[in-house]
Amino acid sequence: MLDGELFVIDDGGHWVKFVVKRAPVSEHRPHGLNYSLTLHAKSGERLVGFDNAHPVAPQTGPAARSRKTAHDHKHRLRNVRPYAYQDAASLLTDFWAEVEAVLAERGVDHD
Repeated sequence: MLDGELFVIDDGGHWVKFVVKRAPVSEHRPHGLNYSLTLHAKSGERLVGFDNAHPVAPQTGPAARSRKTAHDHKHRLRNVRPYAYQDAASLLTDFWAEVEAVLAERGVDHD
């Protein structure tokens, strides 16, 4: 299981933390997981996060009123967007793809 795992990404101090717990199946957590996957800078600043800790609106504007709020979402710096959770494997794939994109934007070479 990945719960509590920390991964050092590079010599520049970027690191990843996984928190994954089983949760009762509910409207907000139909997959039975309470999760948080995060990428941090050396300072501790969260750069990327995928979690289901709080609800987010699917979008802004009049259409948002007619849509249900989502608990699965992703953070990229200060932006928060709903995330269409499919399964654990897809979550991991999507998270690592976002991590790679942010690290590339920051000029981090971690291979």
